[in-house]
Amino acid sequence: MDKKLDPSRDDLPLVANTSHILVKHYVLDLDVDFESQVIEGTIVLFLESGNRFKKRSSSTEVACPSESNEACKFRMPEPCQIPVTNTKTFSSKIGYNDFVICGKGEKDTSGKDGNHDNQEQASGISSSKYCCDTGNHGSEEFLLVLDCCDLSVLKVEEVDVAAVPGIEKFTRSPKLRNQIVHELMALPADRWREQLDYYARCSQAPGCGELLFDTDTWSLQIRKTGAQTATDFPHAIRIQYRTKPQGRSVTWTSDQSGRPCVYTVGSPINNRALFPCQEPPVAMSTWQATVRAAASFVVLMSGENSAKPTQLQEDYSSWHYYVTMPMPASTFTIAVGSWTEMKPEICSSNDVATERSFSPSEADFRYIGVCGHMEYPCRFQKASATTQKIIPHRVFAPACLKGACQETLLPLIPPCLSAAHSVLGTHPFSRLDILIVPANFSSLGMARSLIYLEWYDLKTSSFCIPHIVFLSQSTLTGMSQLCGTRLCHEIAHAWFGLAIGARDWTEEWLSEGFATHLEDVFWAKAQQLAPHEAREQQELRACLRWRRLQDEVQNSPEEMQVLRPNKEKTGHVSDSGSSVIRHGLNPEKVFMQVHYLKGYFLLRFLAKRLGEDTYFSFLRKFVHTFHGQLILSQDFLQMLLENIPEEKRPELSVGNIFRDWLESSGIPQPLQRERQALAECGLAQQVSAEVSAGDAVHAFPFLPPRAVGPALHPWRGARDRRRRRATTVAKWVRVNRRPRKRKRKDREEVFEKLLPDQLVLLLEHLLEQKTVTPRTLQSLERIYRLSEQDAEVRHRWCELIVKHKYTKAYRDVERFLQEDQAMGIYLYGELMLSEDPRQQHLARRCFELSREQMDKSSAEVVAEMLF
Repeated sequence: MDKKLDPSRDDLPLVANTSHILVKHYVLDLDVDFESQVIEGTIVLFLESGNRFKKRSSSTEVACPSESNEACKFRMPEPCQIPVTNTKTFSSKIGYNDFVICGKGEKDTSGKDGNHDNQEQASGISSSKYCCDTGNHGSEEFLLVLDCCDLSVLKVEEVDVAAVPGIEKFTRSPKLRNQIVHELMALPADRWREQLDYYARCSQAPGCGELLFDTDTWSLQIRKTGAQTATDFPHAIRIQYRTKPQGRSVTWTSDQSGRPCVYTVGSPINNRALFPCQEPPVAMSTWQATVRAAASFVVLMSGENSAKPTQLQEDYSSWHYYVTMPMPASTFTIAVGSWTEMKPEICSSNDVATERSFSPSEADFRYIGVCGHMEYPCRFQKASATTQKIIPHRVFAPACLKGACQETLLPLIPPCLSAAHSVLGTHPFSRLDILIVPANFSSLGMARSLIYLEWYDLKTSSFCIPHIVFLSQSTLTGMSQLCGTRLCHEIAHAWFGLAIGARDWTEEWLSEGFATHLEDVFWAKAQQLAPHEAREQQELRACLRWRRLQDEVQNSPEEMQVLRPNKEKTGHVSDSGSSVIRHGLNPEKVFMQVHYLKGYFLLRFLAKRLGEDTYFSFLRKFVHTFHGQLILSQDFLQMLLENIPEEKRPELSVGNIFRDWLESSGIPQPLQRERQALAECGLAQQVSAEVSAGDAVHAFPFLPPRAVGPALHPWRGARDRRRRRATTVAKWVRVNRRPRKRKRKDREEVFEKLLPDQLVLLLEHLLEQKTVTPRTLQSLERIYRLSEQDAEVRHRWCELIVKHKYTKAYRDVERFLQEDQAMGIYLYGELMLSEDPRQQHLARRCFELSREQMDKSSAEVVAEMLF
């Protein structure tokens, strides 16, 4: 990391020196210990030196990625002498050697600053510190810098890959270890199984010399005495380490059944508190992992294979996953818990046939076209994969959620996958697992606007994960809309965010803008809507998102509203490859939607200019051209403009789009000009007229019912429902204004059954009323069964309860704060702002019951509100 690189408090540093050397493959061998809340073991890195790196002259400074100008302190551990009686030994299915794990049985309480000092002594590893000022050292050695924090690194050593039996079969230089690694990495894609096997064998080879290492807050630095260039540095190294219970990359918690579990959380720091790695997206690598846990647990990972457990001694099981498509280390994901696989009550023969017909096969390498990415076993080159509409999929959840999964989630997966294939073509990944994670899962949160609650996943690219989707339990309640739209959004990330990634993480819109735009298209096709119905739905959602974007730009710092904040320096890194992600650690950014919304509106604007048929035809071409690669905004825009006829291109250029959409804050000018068209959306205009004509409030010009009911055809008869919804608002206003004692001649209002979206809008309107009587609230709950609706409806119901101090329904607020923790933060604030002692006591009681299981950042925010 360059000395001049001094990130501010809320910037995220990426310190790995990827311009000099790249990790091409990771082999992880880990144990999960729930008693100590630690993951420990080894990781072997297979490295490739960069062409740009040259031997340093004696005048060249080597900058250490530390926060001070003090000399770097390196330590060389002495040979490890560990009593065998204090260890557990395992053997895995693929023949890994036995290995020793130290210090098991109690929680790691080491410091948070990343410096270990004498902590190794407790593990039986003695160390002596070797002082080295790399800026003035007599013979500067090459320094490998890895992104790392919240880890205890115990030992680093070179791996003697030359000692692996049979390695001479495919290498011309069996005694040159770095050359062996180079030739192993150069094996062609159709020999990927052999390559993985030899990676595994090499990872278990004996060590041939310990390496000097040290850590600071954000990095692990490793060097070998005498190795002055990246070419000289060992190309296979093994790191023995353990995570810390407070590490920010994983969450240790309990599932909905009260059983322990752990999973990666999509933290802003990504995976650097799970294993030492190279975080910059340019560091594309493959990996394989063996994970051991008690036999009662299921281990899920973002691997290509659907792993099955191998029984080991002492009631332990081993799980092995792998990935052959090079991807950033941030996409690595693990979840361990007492999950149960959820299957449909009646298995569809078509689904079974689909899964059997398209199982992976090395023989099935019929190439279709030419790919532009580095060589790997690519699904876009398999004829069978190109026609596979529904990829094999599994659903995991605690057993207590079996009914909800079977009723809500399982029926949605095939139509959503098929819809995505019909729009974009070949699924980039061969399978999909879906995990319903605990209530503290913060990835599905809410951002409150004037109109509705917007669901979102975390802003970090680490939560775009291949082969597995994390869904909140909140998506399973009520009807199918919430679950279906979220599922479509995550499926869209398989193409945009994973198969095609952003080369600069500040360009989040390349992932989230595309997923938001495609979410509507996939969901309309999954419901099998007619073209005009799909168009109505999408126009309606555009109206809603317009209001959401207005609220966003009015309530966020201007500098955080820019989609391309680095402007002409986007994609640039320092000479070493290190950089910073602007505002990457800013807590406000977690709740922001600007990348989703402005990105969505830009793509919608371009699709209208090009024509939707032409646009999506282009999008399939773009996917085929750029899958497996990292892009910048100009890569997409330049290719798009090349496909736009001249007559449709007035005032449209890469520079203009940068200026108007990507490099400015606030509402983009082209979108401002479209404001009137959005207001004239047919559904919104009709509802506005109907509502304004009655007793209802005039302040909701964009409030038609949005999207989806319980079936996949919810928009049948939509026009009738629009009129009923408008009259329903007026009816409830009249009910609320009536005196408690009415004359017998007053007629009873007859209320229609409303869709979840309509209920959200109705409750939004009632929240604008200064007073809503207990009698009205009781009638609302009775008629619409609000406590049984989806999380969006229940959140608005809870707001009404809190605002009007409706004590009879406080149980619903308590339930929401316990079961929908990610959405409950706003309610805690409302309870405390009410200055009502009973409500404040309710907030504090609920927080005390759930704070141990809550997402850490959410718990901190709530604690600030309450105390």
